[in-house]
Amino acid sequence: MTSAKNVIVDTGCANLSSVKFAVERLGFEVTITDDITIIQQAEKVIFPGVGSAKHAMKNIKAKNLEAALQGLTQPVLGFCLGMQLMTESSTEGNNDDNTSHIVPCLNLIPTNVEPLKAQGNRLPHMGWNTLTQVSNHPIFKGISEGDYFYFVHSFAAPISEYTIASCEYGSTFSAAIAKDNFIGCQFHPERSSALGSKIIQNFLELDSTELNQELVNL
Repeated sequence: MTSAKNVIVDTGCANLSSVKFAVERLGFEVTITDDITIIQQAEKVIFPGVGSAKHAMKNIKAKNLEAALQGLTQPVLGFCLGMQLMTESSTEGNNDDNTSHIVPCLNLIPTNVEPLKAQGNRLPHMGWNTLTQVSNHPIFKGISEGDYFYFVHSFAAPISEYTIASCEYGSTFSAAIAKDNFIGCQFHPERSSALGSKIIQNFLELDSTELNQELVNL
């Protein structure tokens, strides 16, 4: 059995290699795996994500990863769909009858993902957009309100007590959410140039005691 300090969870979705490259470009080693023991023993865990919550959750359950991911106590960072999987549920359109259905997610952060209220703007929300509010969470060290990040999504988490950064596209939504050791970014850090790399570096250099201090300050 091998071990890894930094792990990207293989959820069977796309985008794994680009996330791995973004981490390695910063000089960190990282392993893509769906091995439960390796994931549990890692110091840092990343949930990548491109695609639908329904497909990703189906893969997670097929790999028997659901309980293991829910029980992680080390810092965990979700990218885009990876962030959405941290919520209680996601409402996704059903192409067969054009209705909506609820996809139960990992229930790590008590909020829900809903269709983005774009108010007539084109969907998906794709391209560069600014953060309209940024908390002092350690994941945002060196990041400021007005900084640009790259988004590709049609669903979003509403503003809540777990919002640590917001963005506007027709309406205001959570650009990032966090609870305890779980942190999620709706944008793609791996596609957000130098500032995205800063987010990834902040996470990989994060001391878990910083998260504990953040909880005290909330």
